[in-house]
Amino acid sequence: MPSLDDLKKRIKSVKSTQKITKAMKMVAAAKLRKAQENAEKGRPYSKKMESIILNLTESISDPLNAPKLLVGTGNDKTYLCVVLTADRGLCGGFNSNICKLAKVNFKKILEEGKDLKIITVGSKGLDQIKREYGKYVVKKFSFKDKKQISYSEAEMVGKEIINLFNQNQFDKCIIFYNNFKNVITQIPQAEQIIPANSKSIKSKEEGSYSFEFEPDEDEILEDLLPRNISTQVFKAFLENAASEQGSRMTAMDNATRNAGDLVDKLTINYNRSRQASITKELIEIISGAESL
Repeated sequence: MPSLDDLKKRIKSVKSTQKITKAMKMVAAAKLRKAQENAEKGRPYSKKMESIILNLTESISDPLNAPKLLVGTGNDKTYLCVVLTADRGLCGGFNSNICKLAKVNFKKILEEGKDLKIITVGSKGLDQIKREYGKYVVKKFSFKDKKQISYSEAEMVGKEIINLFNQNQFDKCIIFYNNFKNVITQIPQAEQIIPANSKSIKSKEEGSYSFEFEPDEDEILEDLLPRNISTQVFKAFLENAASEQGSRMTAMDNATRNAGDLVDKLTINYNRSRQASITKELIEIISGAESL
């Protein structure tokens, strides 16, 4: 049984940890508000771009010579999987949920006899993937030094994807990220961005109208499709940022509660041990007095 001094030190240590987790929860709550606003503001822009691409796709004059980013290479032999995770931990199951979904897809691709290539964005995702699928990783990105990820970082990742596609390194590209719903719920997503998945694009009111484009549709798509790759990556970054803070807030709240429960438990043990020690001393004193 631990001594009174050991219990005292343990209680002090747990209380210090509790203060840290409580502070981290408050910081995450403050960051979450801004991250959630950014994610919600980015969604309409992303959906609008998808809608425009869908409309342009329906108006293409020569489908056979359409941009490869839109229609693909005609094969599905090689898959590029882009796994977007965080560079920091202490955020519950945020990183592991994305990696879990990614690994299920990796396994399925390899079982079908297809080739697999992986790009990791975020050091935590790389740590979980490299043990089993390290040999398939072709590029690693980490933005630890950035306080907040901006469009320039998304463009960097987008350009790398397009460069690999132009070099005929893959046929299909899938990105993995967490879709933010609320503080408690973040849903891991696997989204195909190359070729553009027109089936998943929900056209709204624009779909019922006919548009005339200048310059022609093919020329607009040549410029718009590379931008769309970076836009979809940036959307995933924004969703991830909100999901990370929401997951961290929940995890730190649970940690604070658990620390409180542990302090209560240790305090009870400390009081019992202290009472037992006092009782033992009294018995020794009384026994000594009786023997005289």
